[in-house]
Amino acid sequence: MSSSWSLASNNLTSVAVLVFVLGFIGARIKSDVRIPDSVYQMISIYLLFGIGLKGGHALKSATFATFAKPAAATLILGVVIPVLAFLVLKLIRKLNDIDRGAIAAHYGSTSLVTFSAALLYLENSKIHVEGFATALLTLLEIPGVVVGVYLGSRHRANKVQWSKTFREVLTGKTVLLLVGGLVIGSTTTAAGFLKVSPFFIDLQSGFLALFLLHLGYLAGSNWNEIKKVGPSVALFGIAFPICSGALGVVVGHSVGLSLGGATILGVLCASGSYIAAPAAVSVGLPEANAPLALMSSIGVTFPFNLIVGIPLYLEIAKYLS
Repeated sequence: MSSSWSLASNNLTSVAVLVFVLGFIGARIKSDVRIPDSVYQMISIYLLFGIGLKGGHALKSATFATFAKPAAATLILGVVIPVLAFLVLKLIRKLNDIDRGAIAAHYGSTSLVTFSAALLYLENSKIHVEGFATALLTLLEIPGVVVGVYLGSRHRANKVQWSKTFREVLTGKTVLLLVGGLVIGSTTTAAGFLKVSPFFIDLQSGFLALFLLHLGYLAGSNWNEIKKVGPSVALFGIAFPICSGALGVVVGHSVGLSLGGATILGVLCASGSYIAAPAAVSVGLPEANAPLALMSSIGVTFPFNLIVGIPLYLEIAKYLS
């Protein structure tokens, strides 16, 4: 345990954590450190495709037998987690069902940047992660959003435009770039992958730092949204990921994932989306308080996972192993 928490203390002084804090402080003191939207979009596209490409290349070494059980378990978790989130949010009286569904959709989906930070953390710790981890990220992305939107829309006067919602989820840049990267990475030759890896793979840590600066700024700029509904949402943003993350680690261990693989599945289950889910919820639940759901995910859960959650899920995985 001491080695894990030694790594955790080192994580507190990592570039990823510190640059997020810098962005948050910059927003709170009204400094103009916000990355322009066009640059932010470019970085998000770069990370999505690069992670998919890297995962697709690693997927070549995986067999169907080793991938089938984790994939099926991930799809089930994609349904269970938003349902659990919606039920827990019933305890917060200030929220209506539409807002509960929107928040559940965010927590049923996944965080690309938390996933990237966890991969980097495990790589630095010399812990192996299965090559199909990116495929699990993609599988968990879709059902969580759909279930959350369904739960939030059951008592609406207007029906959900499911065709538009599904189109947003399936053809949005998150799923399209991740799946596209997976297919290209698994199809191209080793020589073809090596030609682009200096840009798409070797530079990921630097682009991730810029992305985290932007997320820290967004969290600091919209912090008042959390304060409006009191500490209950903030408590949910910490307590629920611990439970869902632990569930993911236990399930990952039970279906035969390695120490790193179980940790990554726990991280995916504990994270909250701020790319795919906001876009889909804006179509499926336009009446929802979008800033509240986004801030719960990006302002509370993301920094918690970045600083405390990732080492915690690794420690749970080590205990089970």
